[in-house]
Parts: sequence; C-alpha cells; structure tokens
Amino acid sequence: MHMKIRLRHWIPLLGMALFVLCYLIAAGLYPGGSWNNPGQTGFSWRHNYLCDLLDTRAVNGVLNTGRHWARVALGFLALGLAVLWYQLPALARAPLWSKQLLRYSGMAALGTMVFLRADTHDLTVYIAGGFGLIALILLLIGLWGQGLKTLALFGWWCLVIFLVNYAIYETGRYLQALPLIQKITFSSFLAWFICLDLGLWRQEGQPGDGIAGDRPFENQFNP
Repeated sequence: MHMKIRLRHWIPLLGMALFVLCYLIAAGLYPGGSWNNPGQTGFSWRHNYLCDLLDTRAVNGVLNTGRHWARVALGFLALGLAVLWYQLPALARAPLWSKQLLRYSGMAALGTMVFLRADTHDLTVYIAGGFGLIALILLLIGLWGQGLKTLALFGWWCLVIFLVNYAIYETGRYLQALPLIQKITFSSFLAWFICLDLGLWRQEGQPGDGIAGDRPFENQFNP
C-alpha cells in the first residue's frame, strides 16, 4: 500500500524533473535562430519559444540535433502529469460527473500535447487548450469548494497568465515579449503541479478517507 502511494506521487515529480533535465540538454544542442533574431547562435531563453526545441530544423534552417531530447522530455512530462491529473479529482469538491470530466479532459489535453510539432502546432494547441481549459476551470472550482483556497488562487494565476499568452499569440501585440512570458507561464504551472502533488501526498496521511476537508492548504503542512 505504501509503495503504491509513493509511486503514485513520485511519478509526477519524476516526470517533471526528467522533463527539465532533457529540455536543458535539448537547449544546449539547439543550433540557433529565433523569430526575433534568425541569425543568433544557440538557444535564447529570452527570444526562443520552448516549442522551437521540438522542431526538426531550427529557426536558422540547420538540422536541430536536440529535437529528440525535447520530444522525449515532452513524453516524460505528459506521462507524469497524466498520473497526477488522474488523481486530482480527490482534491476537488464536486459531483461525480464533474470529477470524471475534470479527470479525462485533463488527460486528453496532456495526450494531445505529445503531438506538438511545427507542422501541427496551432491545431495541437487549440485542441489541447480546449480540453485543458475545461479541466482547469473544473479543478479550480473544486479546489475552492474543498477549502483549498491557496491552491485555487495559485491555479487562477496560472490560468490568467495562460490566457495572456493566448491573447498575445492571437492578436500579435507584444509578440516580442511572448517567449519570456511563455516561460514564466510554464514555470508557474510546474510549480502549481508540484503543490498539487504535495497536497495529494499529504491527503494520504489523513485519517478516515483521507479527504482534506475544508482546511486551508497551508494548514495541511503543519503538524
């Protein structure tokens, strides 16, 4: 039982850690070029998009030797977060149908993201974004109803900055700032997912059915 609990919570953390590691390797192997500066050398954390690392050819036209690392990284992330998202309805106060929709729409979004490539970028983002938006809103409502208001507020921050990304991408305004905003958004989501996983882990140690009840999230980490 304890081994199952540990695996259930370690897999998401391991998936996120492997994603970061593999993506750093992919960034180190990226030949160069960004949409702001096609002639730049290497990967720019200020000017490149994260999805640039997935493309077969870099923006400067050279074969991207880091693409395999980036694609493996995305697979690790999707697997880890799928395991996390399957468990997340336990943190939400919601009807059964809502929990099921939360679970499977979130997992569908993660599954769709595996197909993110240059030639399918927009379609993949739209489909995954649609599923993800449904899952996020249901989770945020459920977290608030469960009394986990710190987690809910953190999640609302992630959702708002995600929508800012989308607005910039669609309108083209402030487009030069988008690569940096994208990384702030991604980092925020990863931090939030870690907090959600820790919340689930803490919940396993609660008496009875382990549901955290209406206690604020920050109190769950107090003795």
